[in-house]
Amino acid sequence: MDFTLSPEIEDVRLRTRRFVEAHVLPLEADPGSYDDHENIRLDVLRAVQAKAKAEGLWAPQAPKDYGGMGLPIVGWAVMYEEANRSIFGPLAFNCAAPDDGNMNLLARVGTPAQKDKWLKPIVEGKVRSSFAMTEPAPGGGSDPGMIRTRAEKKGDNWVIHGHKWFITGAGVADHFILVARTSDEERHGLTAFLYHRDQPGWRILRRIPIMGPEEHGGHCELVFEGLEVPDGNVLMKVGDGLRVTQIRLGPARLTHCMRWLGLAKRSMEIAQAYVADREGFGMRLADRESVQIKLGEVAHQIQIGRLLVMHAAWKLDQGDRARKEVSMAKLHVADTLHQAADVAIQLNGARGYSKDTILEWIYRYARQARLVDGASEVHNMVLARFMREEGSDFWRWSAGNRV
Repeated sequence: MDFTLSPEIEDVRLRTRRFVEAHVLPLEADPGSYDDHENIRLDVLRAVQAKAKAEGLWAPQAPKDYGGMGLPIVGWAVMYEEANRSIFGPLAFNCAAPDDGNMNLLARVGTPAQKDKWLKPIVEGKVRSSFAMTEPAPGGGSDPGMIRTRAEKKGDNWVIHGHKWFITGAGVADHFILVARTSDEERHGLTAFLYHRDQPGWRILRRIPIMGPEEHGGHCELVFEGLEVPDGNVLMKVGDGLRVTQIRLGPARLTHCMRWLGLAKRSMEIAQAYVADREGFGMRLADRESVQIKLGEVAHQIQIGRLLVMHAAWKLDQGDRARKEVSMAKLHVADTLHQAADVAIQLNGARGYSKDTILEWIYRYARQARLVDGASEVHNMVLARFMREEGSDFWRWSAGNRV
């Protein structure tokens, strides 16, 4: 478990940091860069994405053969953390959710024909994508086994009826991955399908208002009223839908954490800059012990989060599913992001609560971290189950030869 960065990954980290400083942070500081949903305007985004492509900082998770950087997962961790020093950073480098998780999934399990048709345009930035799994109660949420959207075979096609909601990015997505029930088997009752926005038989019922800020395309409620998908657009095999969700969601949860660490660090940057200059009652805020304690606590939690993320990333790179390591990282970093934004706002006072900085943006965004890709309570349950099943081996170190 040597986390020393290779010269190549360290070079990516430094180039990403310089790019964010020179090309992304100035856009974030300009009120004219924002759309009506508090995200980067698409025309502004396209311009900065072209610059990132020209710099060779594009789609770090995607295979080189399809136009990505082909980095190992520890390389993702390094680059994503630097990218999300700005709220616009992940989009600039094409490593934002949900495209990020969809690209990784398609690269891993898609057929060559599916990769050419569905993956390559996402990597190139020509289309956006969405992953349609979550349903209103009593359908599936954190428990995919409760999914009620159903696909029935009709000749060479599958006909799909059902209801999904909180589907991120659906409002602008062209390529969709949909999880539906194809049988009542417990482990093999779900199947994943690929479909295009232009296909008939489905519609967006509404864009769900949220606390915000929002991703492009929002969080949408979808209705399926006879969508027909050809057999060739089944992802993996019929009955492999649960495996598809597991393959996608594990690394996707971790990439959330990588980005959140960048936002947590940015919150501390803003806080430190302010307390270094602000004086009250005869001394700088930075010289007050109470302020130092707050900053030190958050710095401590951020570094713990970085180690948890890197450990999970390293295990994934070794071919391990790293389920408990990912859950640990997800739990800790979600809490840390909220703590970092909260402390930064507190230290900035009214300025932090205003829109003069991005802290209030981060604060509202941070609240979703304990909900998306499995609520914190679900991940605690996962860890409790592993501890029950593994006993003292829950705490084992990775080793080449273990007796």
